[in-house]
Amino acid sequence: MGAQQTTQQSSLWTRLPEDVLLEILALVPAVDLIHRCRLVCSQWKEVIDSATLWKLKCQRAGYIKKDYKKHPKDWKIFYYLSSHKKNLLQNPCALEKFNSWTIEENGGDLWKVEKLPGDLGENFPDETVTKYFVTSFGICKKSQLIDLKKMGYSNKFMDTFQPDIVIKDWYAARKDCGCQYELVVQLLSKKKTTIREFAPEKVFIEQWSDACWRQMTCRFSNYGPGVRYIYFQHGGNDTQFWAGWYGVRVTNSSVTIEPEDLTLYENR
Repeated sequence: MGAQQTTQQSSLWTRLPEDVLLEILALVPAVDLIHRCRLVCSQWKEVIDSATLWKLKCQRAGYIKKDYKKHPKDWKIFYYLSSHKKNLLQNPCALEKFNSWTIEENGGDLWKVEKLPGDLGENFPDETVTKYFVTSFGICKKSQLIDLKKMGYSNKFMDTFQPDIVIKDWYAARKDCGCQYELVVQLLSKKKTTIREFAPEKVFIEQWSDACWRQMTCRFSNYGPGVRYIYFQHGGNDTQFWAGWYGVRVTNSSVTIEPEDLTLYENR
């Protein structure tokens, strides 16, 4: 009797109207949809493979902005990238001093970590960010090399889908001292040759500036196959050549793997 009852219940599930089934399956975690629910029957497989289901999950999770102008190439991949978004840079806000960073140049009185807002500085827009790195009068640069495979993005995934790679870096000056800021980001091959590079002109902030925090951003799209590493380097120095730590301040840097920006008509 128990086996017969189970069969009847299973039959009821498979005979549900598709719109009702869609609403129910949209509530199921993605990993269970792919590895369990998709194997139940052909109807469930068809619904789970549909763009409609993954668009609905994106909407419910808040991954789609109201002003979006286009549909992604693949709603399932869009959901996956949105739900797995994380900062690939380690220790971006100096909470662990210089752990995870490679100091490439350490001029003047060397790099230092200070608490926000710092002398003659401004509070950071995000109150959860409490510290920053600051350079001296000599050139100071630090970097990280991100291994995408170790971060969970396989070679096949990167080559097939080429998700957007988004760079954000915050920098600021002291009010009483001018400084320069520079950033270099490279997408590298297995042999660490450069496939794409973002190296904007150095930014110079004059003495007696407003000391507000500024953001440098970059979005890599359609970069082709072969990207295996991301190299991130930033730094600078003060332009008054004063002893101490009067140079550029940097914090809350991020490198993220993201779906395409649906608010743009064309990828940048």
